[in-house]
Amino acid sequence: MLAPIIEAEQLHQELGDPSLLIIDCSSEANFLDAHIPGAVHIKPSDLQCGIKPAVGKLPSQEQLSKLFSGVGLSADKHVIAYDDEGGGWAGRLIWTLEVLGHKQWSYLNGGRIAWLAENRPTESGAVQAQASDYRASISQQYIAECDTIMQGLEQPDFAVWDARSAEEYRGEKVLAQRGGHIPGAVHLDWLDLMDPSNDHRLKPLAELEQQLAELGLGKDKTVATHCQSHHRSGLSWLVMKLLNYPNILAYHGSWSEWGNRDDTPIEQTP
Repeated sequence: MLAPIIEAEQLHQELGDPSLLIIDCSSEANFLDAHIPGAVHIKPSDLQCGIKPAVGKLPSQEQLSKLFSGVGLSADKHVIAYDDEGGGWAGRLIWTLEVLGHKQWSYLNGGRIAWLAENRPTESGAVQAQASDYRASISQQYIAECDTIMQGLEQPDFAVWDARSAEEYRGEKVLAQRGGHIPGAVHLDWLDLMDPSNDHRLKPLAELEQQLAELGLGKDKTVATHCQSHHRSGLSWLVMKLLNYPNILAYHGSWSEWGNRDDTPIEQTP
């Protein structure tokens, strides 16, 4: 049984195992250029509904059934998730799998960047996956809606993790009708979770756990994470999952919903 986070060397040894389903969430250009042998491709945009203003919300059950049938997902498959950017889209994929009740997955630490840096084997070109008949069923366990956040703001054991840039958090960079952040939200940029000098692998998990606790995002709270479209916060959610946080949510509407409503409270930092 593979661990929830694995390194390139370990995956290399497992290539060809028919129980594995390797899913690449890189850009289409990067996938076509070089991908892990046997990998299938999911376009990052297919993990989101694409409906404005909250384009990052979860697609429908019908859309997810079609998407995962197309790549051959079935209950007996162990999914290896990776991308080309340090974990945002891979985390979004893993969050989606958990929402669908598929708990057999591993994150390839460093993804495509680490794989190529170690000169491991690749394939190029399009891939026709062996389709399955996957029937998606959405659970609400890891999903936060706008109302979830509104109600949580009144609870002392509830916290919001804003994984956007500092400029977005402060309200200097505005990507919706209104800029700023959810009142009381804790800021930790998703980029600060990875180590560019180590091929974009995650920083040591023990170090991240301590940092989150010091910021007030400890395991004693229900933590809801978000960014602009629940792409960057795919990684912040994944980090909490890898750290065995008991109560974690992803606000899939994210700032593209919160910042485009006129009934949501907003704070700005000078």
